[in-house]
Amino acid sequence: MAPGTAFRGIERDRMDIVLTGIKPTGTLHIGNYVGAIRPAIAASVTPGVESYFFLADYHAIGGDAALVARSTLEIAASWLALGLDPDKVVFYRQSDIPEILELTWILTSVTAKGLMNRAHAYKAATAENTESGGDPDQAIMMNLYSYPILMAADILMFKAARVPVGRDQKQHVEMARDIAQRFNHHYGETFVLPDSVIRDEVATLPGLDGRKMSKSYGNIVPLFASEKELRKLIMKIKTNSLEPGQPKDTEDSSLYAIYRAFASPPETAAVRDRYAAGIGWGEMKQVLFERINAELAPARAEYERLIASPAHVEQLLLAGADKARAVSRLFIAEIRDRVGIRKLAR
Repeated sequence: MAPGTAFRGIERDRMDIVLTGIKPTGTLHIGNYVGAIRPAIAASVTPGVESYFFLADYHAIGGDAALVARSTLEIAASWLALGLDPDKVVFYRQSDIPEILELTWILTSVTAKGLMNRAHAYKAATAENTESGGDPDQAIMMNLYSYPILMAADILMFKAARVPVGRDQKQHVEMARDIAQRFNHHYGETFVLPDSVIRDEVATLPGLDGRKMSKSYGNIVPLFASEKELRKLIMKIKTNSLEPGQPKDTEDSSLYAIYRAFASPPETAAVRDRYAAGIGWGEMKQVLFERINAELAPARAEYERLIASPAHVEQLLLAGADKARAVSRLFIAEIRDRVGIRKLAR
């Protein structure tokens, strides 16, 4: 398939363009799957929607280099194993699109410092330094300060109208919109103004200790844990002291909350009845293990196959980059012309 062929049948300005970035900074867990990955993949096959999915490896610079490289492979393999079809979406690695960095500098040149000063992450970092009596900017790197501009370039390059994000990223999409408006005011209508899409109904799963499942809490269930490890972790999920035969409340049950995120409505209703009848915690943990394992086992096998074939994953990402650059090369040429970077003779 020639670069860009999959999306040339419908004019891009008539498409609903949706862009999703995935930062390669560690192990995915089942909360990531039910809260973001599964709904995003389902939405990617919506008629009339052109979906861009990218591995945001430039955003991950500054941490453990080996972790970034390994995580890039693992997360790419995860999305592919879970059903993301690279023939139906544009799936690429951010660092394979040089036009992104060129656009980042162009946008930096028209972005007010005051706007960056208001970024929540930067303000939180300076506030922490101030509270400890140090220099407000101590140990703050420019990648934190300029993060919203790079994210704006990711979004604006592909004329994304909708950007699904968590609430903590909503401000960054608003900043991208502000930057685009300022550019359009100075140089004429160029960029689509993006809107963030916040899914209030997104499932937030409890972890092993009952708190929100998070790598920072160390309470996660890795998405592709082996069958043996998956069962072992589920058996560790915190419960109360109610005995088998005693009716149990689903409202404060981590086991029920996780089960509901994986099960169909009829399956969930059946388990709710078993709670009322006093199902034992050990039995419920086995039910939960079997339900999760049934859903993830085929994807786990595909994930392991892809992890063992990094050259194949690389080939898919480069093919996606070809499709993305069929768009970005043309658009950056238009942007350069608008800001006055032109050949002296045409």
